[in-house]
Amino acid sequence: MPIDVKIKKGLKLNLKGEAKNSIEQAQKSKTVALRPSNFHSLVPKLVLKEGAKIKAGDEVFFSKYSDKTRVVSPVSGVLKEIKRGAKRKILEVIIEADDNIEYKDFGSMNPLESESSLVKERIFSTGLGIFLNQRPYNIPANADDTPKAIYISAYDTAPLSASYEMVLKDKAEHFQIGINALTKLTGGKVYLGVDKQSASFLKDVQNVELITISGPHPAGNVGTLIHETEPMNRGERVWTINPEDVAIIGEQFKTGKYNAERTVIVTGSAVNENNRKYFKTIIGSEVKSFLTDFEENSRIISGNVLTGEKVESDGYINFFSNTLTVIPEGNEYRMFGWVPFKDNDIHSASKTSLSWLFPNKKYDVNTNLNGEERALVVTGEMEEMMPMDILPMQLIKACMAGDIEKMENLGIYEVVPEDFALVEYTNTSKIEAQEIIRNGLDLMITEVG
Repeated sequence: MPIDVKIKKGLKLNLKGEAKNSIEQAQKSKTVALRPSNFHSLVPKLVLKEGAKIKAGDEVFFSKYSDKTRVVSPVSGVLKEIKRGAKRKILEVIIEADDNIEYKDFGSMNPLESESSLVKERIFSTGLGIFLNQRPYNIPANADDTPKAIYISAYDTAPLSASYEMVLKDKAEHFQIGINALTKLTGGKVYLGVDKQSASFLKDVQNVELITISGPHPAGNVGTLIHETEPMNRGERVWTINPEDVAIIGEQFKTGKYNAERTVIVTGSAVNENNRKYFKTIIGSEVKSFLTDFEENSRIISGNVLTGEKVESDGYINFFSNTLTVIPEGNEYRMFGWVPFKDNDIHSASKTSLSWLFPNKKYDVNTNLNGEERALVVTGEMEEMMPMDILPMQLIKACMAGDIEKMENLGIYEVVPEDFALVEYTNTSKIEAQEIIRNGLDLMITEVG
């Protein structure tokens, strides 16, 4: 029997700009980019120099602190440029892609018939280990650890996010092989979270502990699933991975090729309706290879509107993103915006607009904060957005103060920034809650490890 997780706290945010359930092949990206910043805390050491010829699957850089944590090229071609910032920090590694991708052959392997140590060695030595993230801290998994469980959430409840049923269309076999491989990495269970209301093939996947999810966002967050099944304690490790990355692992085990295909949904009210659909592209592709028709004064976000990062139209998608959202830039002031109930087409979680009377209404949001940062006050609104048994305001204050003992007691090991995305969106203090939690986690890495 599946584990039933029903969440009541949170918020269902209905936004305009939904995409069609159709998939199209994106234009070929002339270049792709690997950005070390996509792998938090990873300090890269380059293996190749500019001008080097590479195949898809060749190692490009590895972690300074663990040579088993490797990042490989998603395409074949020439290493065109290494962009550096202050103190020669590596910002991007740009690879000029061949017209026809040439793959490095790793050979096929059946994970169920192989020793656990050999499966783990294969995953980390061939660069597949970079898809695995460690909780606590949400950093790349350490090959020397053995997690107590592995979690996959195939139900993204964030607004305008990709449906993994569409993303994994025609990838069911590879997804199952990937699951089989993951079972060799842990002595515990591999958990798979799915939409309780769906009739997807995901409910028939073998060798997993199925979690059926219902409720508003953040019901589908991996952190919510961990909290409801095997809550984290100090010294424990669990690994998480995105569903499409599981399929990439499975395909590599079956064919011996690292096929870094990424299915991206283009969505948001600032995108022309004809451009709002799913595109098959490559990890790290140019945004302009599939985003072609959008409003000029808009914000392009690699990810969803709550947790994504800003990118430029001539930039590259995030390594892990299945969603590209485009919304209007909020650089216009609302006249008399402080007047209650003046603008009822603006979403409000605190009922300062009459829009709360229309729960199914869809909103055209922009990036305007509608106010400046203010003092933290006890209103109870943060707790309404936090389904975990955690005091969000007290944890935020402990992170701001750098009080490690309080952070531990208040549950810092269970959370990552995305768990505070709704807190950040709804709180009247306008504080950057996700950034505060990230800084708190970084402090824990430095002081506790």
